[in-house]
Amino acid sequence: MPGPGSLIIIAVIALLVFGPKKLPEIGKAFGSSLREFKHATKGLAEDDDVKKVEDKKEELK
Repeated sequence: MPGPGSLIIIAVIALLVFGPKKLPEIGKAFGSSLREFKHATKGLAEDDDVKKVEDKKEELK
């Protein structure tokens, strides 16, 4: 995991590249994309758990 110095350098570079007006929009888009990704992976894990339970039921029969 990057240290605080690395994060500051990344933030300064991002500020220089995108500018102060565009940076909040990019952060919001990144956050919503991350939230959507977590939701999708959680759904896949739940589907996998349901399949395991169904397989166990079949074994018991």
